[in-house]
This record gives sequence, structure tokens and C-alpha cells, in this order.
Amino acid sequence: MEIRNVFCVGRNYRLHAAELGNDVPTSPMLFMKPSHAAVTVTDGVLLVPGNRGAVHYETELVVRVGRPYEPGIAPDELFSHLTVGLDLTLREVQDGLKAKGHPWLAAKGFRNSAPLGTWIGFPGETVLADTDFGLNFNAKEVQRGNVKDMVFGLRELAEFTGQAYGLGPGDVLFTGTPAGVGSLSEGDELEWWFGDRTLGSAKVAMEGK
Repeated sequence: MEIRNVFCVGRNYRLHAAELGNDVPTSPMLFMKPSHAAVTVTDGVLLVPGNRGAVHYETELVVRVGRPYEPGIAPDELFSHLTVGLDLTLREVQDGLKAKGHPWLAAKGFRNSAPLGTWIGFPGETVLADTDFGLNFNAKEVQRGNVKDMVFGLRELAEFTGQAYGLGPGDVLFTGTPAGVGSLSEGDELEWWFGDRTLGSAKVAMEGK
């Protein structure tokens, strides 16, 4: 499935902001990843940097835009598909960039930094509100989230992003991570899910270690 722009939302769950010692923003805090950071991993190896400090996983609900944005469009009309993905972060690199006031690209945009699960049809906001998503890390649940816990919901994110930057078919939006982020090591086994469906899984391989 074609992916164009990859928009990501930072600090969209209060407990995640708190666990990193960050303030909750008063408007959506967006950043982007290169489109080729996105890779579909449904059952395979996830190759990540092993020589640039800690690599943190952040599990997120990801939605795909199916039609051009128009002011006031409902999420059920705008989004065509959803999946669960990981926003991978070189945490020490990010901390250094933040201290200098530099963009986060080097920490957030490296190759394979946006692994995605299988896309499914967008089920609608009502179903989303009744369905959790999350991550099992070495067979233990470490993250669980729900759109009801977002600081900014899908409608607010769509309006903010669409008005500021535009949204069109093929654009995807990472909607933020709940609490429970952690670091990856060689051989870790990951499984990310939506409701009772496993949408992606991978074994971690550290490159250049």
C-alpha cells in the first residue's frame, strides 16, 4: 500500500509525557518521518541501529488517509485504513538534539524507524473507542492504549494537520504512544495488536553492534 507523507504526533498521551518528564502540549505537536522509514513487518526481522545508543519502541495507532482533506470532514470519511505501528526513537540522540534545539530527524527518521503491521479497513470511531491496541514485548504486555485516552482525538488531529499542511490519499498519521515505552535489545520479540488481532510481529536484530 502506497505511503506518501508520514506525520507523527508527540506527547498525545498524558502518562507517556509524564514518564519522560515532558509537559503536555496545548496543541498537537507534529513531526515527520521519511516515507522510506516505513516498512511493513508482519512476521520477520526488524533491523535497527545497534551502535547509536538506546533504541526505544513507542507503540501507536496509525491511520491512513483515503481522500483529500476538507475542513470539517469526519474521521470516518477521511481515513480509509488503520494499523498498529512502532515509532522507533534513538533516545540519546533525541535528547542531544533537543538540548541544542535541533530537529529530531536523526533520532526519529532512520531506516526502519516506522515498522507497520497489516492494514485493515478503518472501522469507525465508535469501534475504535471500544478497542484497545498495544504491544507484547517478549510475550509480556508492556503497552496498551485507546483513542479515548488521547489528548487530541482523531478529529482534532485531522483538522490541525489538514489545515496546517494538507492531507491526501496515502498520507499516514501516527497518533501518539501510551505509557510503557522501553529500549530494544538483540533478539527481543515484539508483537503489536489491535483488539484480538495481531497485526505485526518481529524479532529485533541490532545492526553494527
